[in-house]
Amino acid sequence: MTVTLADVAARAQVSPATVSRVLNGNYPVAASTRERVLKAVDELDYVLNGPASSLAAATSDLVGILVNDIADPFFGIMASAIQGEIGGPGGRAGGERLAVVCNTGGSPERELTYLTLLQRQRAAAVVLTGGAIEDAAHQAAMTTKLRKLGEAGTKVVLCGRPPAPDAGVIALTFDNRGGARRLTEHLIGLGHRRLGYIAGPEERTTTRHRLEGHREALAAAGVEEQPGWTVYGRYDRQSGYEATLELLRRDPSLTAVVAANDSVALGACAALRESGRRIPEDVSVAGFDDLPFSIDAVPSLTTVRLPLAEAGARAGRIAMGREEAPPGGIATVRGELMVRGSTGGPRVG
Repeated sequence: MTVTLADVAARAQVSPATVSRVLNGNYPVAASTRERVLKAVDELDYVLNGPASSLAAATSDLVGILVNDIADPFFGIMASAIQGEIGGPGGRAGGERLAVVCNTGGSPERELTYLTLLQRQRAAAVVLTGGAIEDAAHQAAMTTKLRKLGEAGTKVVLCGRPPAPDAGVIALTFDNRGGARRLTEHLIGLGHRRLGYIAGPEERTTTRHRLEGHREALAAAGVEEQPGWTVYGRYDRQSGYEATLELLRRDPSLTAVVAANDSVALGACAALRESGRRIPEDVSVAGFDDLPFSIDAVPSLTTVRLPLAEAGARAGRIAMGREEAPPGGIATVRGELMVRGSTGGPRVG
């Protein structure tokens, strides 16, 4: 049975005119009302009737790219590479497709809302980048939403995100755990035994996987992690700065700081210099991702290079059907250890 605008209005307990205003975005509507309407749309799986040209096809010329923070080079690099692969033959408007980058700001609610909007627009493809949020209710809602997109004809690809096996989508996942393990093994090999770790937000899968790899390396080397050696924060420079000062307050004898990503590592370097410590002579610093600025830092950052552009381009090609999906729908992308000046210098005793 076809779901109508009136059905959505009844579920949301608003007028059909209000539903139309929310869906068309052409009139201001209270935030609480808007969210109630979008929830009803999602629950009823309502698809907005578009212009005749859209109705003639199962999907439109629209491709959605979901990112956590477009200002973060980690996401910007992938989004740019994905967009570079989605043009060309296949669309109706001169052979091109329209890429829409959706900035979630890390909000699980916004993530689901964008997917609902893309479903209503019959997006040809959706690529979700970066780690997932570890919340059972949100994960269940995401699985349902991704499955609905696929059933409606939208090709869904996860890039740098853990697989979602029950959703029936394709995943190019980063080996965050393995990369973090190799990074910490490098520091242990230099003689470090007192290593502080600056993690990302606790609810992100990327945070957990990188921290697990770090701890696996410590355990394998017989290094007992001390209470207070790990501080959680955001994936940005300010968080790295604040977390490093906290680590030094907890244990001034730390000889290495491992950061959740390169932006965090830059903040760590600033805090260490402000505290009168030399890098790497007094304290070594390591990052993750090998973002463009990493090699130009002073000293340049030891880090794990993730092939962000390559992974994004591959995700774009798969989404457009120009490259076969990996066997089983899942491929693991490994990172490469890049040893540079921030962990150089004499061995630690």
